Amino acid sequence: MMIDRLIQIFRLDLMLQIALATLLGGAIGLERELGGKPAGLRTNILICIGSVLYTHLSLAMLTGSTGAIPVGTDTTRVAAQIVTGVGFIGAGTILHARGAVVGLTSAATIWVVAAIGIALGSGYYLEGVGTTLAVIVVLAGLGRAEKIIQSHSLRSTITVHAHTGPTVLEELETLLRRTGLDVLTVSNRQENVDLVIEFQIRGSKRLYDQAVITLLHHDHVRTVSTGE
Repeated sequence: MMIDRLIQIFRLDLMLQIALATLLGGAIGLERELGGKPAGLRTNILICIGSVLYTHLSLAMLTGSTGAIPVGTDTTRVAAQIVTGVGFIGAGTILHARGAVVGLTSAATIWVVAAIGIALGSGYYLEGVGTTLAVIVVLAGLGRAEKIIQSHSLRSTITVHAHTGPTVLEELETLLRRTGLDVLTVSNRQENVDLVIEFQIRGSKRLYDQAVITLLHHDHVRTVSTGE
């Protein structure tokens, strides 16, 4: 009885949930941060903590002093609103790269981190820890496998006609590398008023299509042709 009383007074159950949210959200966020992704350490921790707090407080307000949930009460409403709110954040990570469809994995990670927070706030600690371990395995382990597969995939040429500028070549090469493609060779020549750049690249068809879209959104680029 004394222990239960102390837990109620100091909200130890909520403190435990917030601590776990910081730890588990931080573990996933660290993997994202090390990979240079838009939603990193702080974002994932804050999302996990926020989901815990909303879930815990909503359940506490429903049960009140009786500790029992009233009959006919919908306990899923707050969880549904959390998912909706996190959807806006996830959309922001997808739209981060000026028209290129990137950031889907970061958006999905945010969505799962919110679910982990809801699980912790509902008292499902083992499930939250297990899900976190599964997410880290998927992000870290399968990410490496995906890179190995991509390194043995499509080889092609992308030819870019761009307005001449002092740093255009470097900027376009950087954009290509950021998509995850391997840039094998780069050559350029002057053709009338245009700077013509040929990139020999290697990577998956998905990254290849993203690279073309990204290049077309550069201010100096006039046309992009491919070796398909």
